[in-house]
Amino acid sequence: MNQKELTKAEEQVMQILWKIRKGFVKDILEEVPQPKPAYTTLSTIIRILEKKGFVAYRAYGKTHEYYPLISEETYKKFITEKLVSSYFGNSFKSLVSFFVEEKNLSLKEADEIIRIIEANKGQK
Repeated sequence: MNQKELTKAEEQVMQILWKIRKGFVKDILEEVPQPKPAYTTLSTIIRILEKKGFVAYRAYGKTHEYYPLISEETYKKFITEKLVSSYFGNSFKSLVSFFVEEKNLSLKEADEIIRIIEANKGQK
């Protein structure tokens, strides 16, 4: 699958769809925080997501119920790999070092990362 990075507005809509699993534009609009966009603006963003292959719909007459085609986990994996390759030279070590040095990763958080790595070593 040839995934694309989402804009901030598109990502916000996807996060809502991942949360509610499916919905009409009005359902999605209810979940958008203030200040809410116009209904037509949101509808346009959803149609763009459809063209990008992130969203599909079921038609009920003239209304459409939208649902995600891509899971949140799939997108997280894509965007994380893109981040690591674009900014950290394909090195997860560099990414973790960045968080340790720049974001004051605590010893407790570092220990938890090590536990996760250890637990997943045999799964790859």
